[in-house]
Amino acid sequence: MSKIKQVLGATVASAGLVAGLAGFVGAQTGTIDTTGPNSKNTIEYSTSSKVKVNNDNDLNANNSNHQTAKSGNAETEHNTTGGGAGTGDASNSNSLDASLSVDNSMGGGLGGGGGFGDLSGSISNTGPDSTNKITAKSTTDVNIHNNNDLRVTNNNTQNATSGNAEVTGNTTGGSATTGDASNTNATTLTFSVTN
Repeated sequence: MSKIKQVLGATVASAGLVAGLAGFVGAQTGTIDTTGPNSKNTIEYSTSSKVKVNNDNDLNANNSNHQTAKSGNAETEHNTTGGGAGTGDASNSNSLDASLSVDNSMGGGLGGGGGFGDLSGSISNTGPDSTNKITAKSTTDVNIHNNNDLRVTNNNTQNATSGNAEVTGNTTGGSATTGDASNTNATTLTFSVTN
């Protein structure tokens, strides 16, 4: 009785991108020739691939914005003829544009894992009543775990104050006007997750 058995295994662990495992095992050749009667002749090819991918992605974007705008005071007072008093504008503007992207798609892919490559097997010139068998077995175990945490914190504090405008104590007084006080805040968030 003749028996040839080849067992090839590969374990690939990756925290990032894993290239395809196609054809991971090279050329395999098995030959049995000239055996006696009632012999049992077996050639077995076996490959096993285990792929484990753990992706733990933590993305944080923090924006803290504190703004104060204040226009000064304007006064016209104690004049025989007083003109007008006016203050300027006070304004704050804040803008946050955050783009967070995670790509765990493993561009190379995992398809074809545990491939045999080129196989060649032959059993010849066996005796009468012999049992001849050539088998090939391929096993692929793929385990992918993705943990994606995307966080954005935007703290915006704004204070805009227009100053005082006074026209007092004049024989003839002009007008008193204050400027505008304004706050603006714009937030744009873009999340992109590909597993």
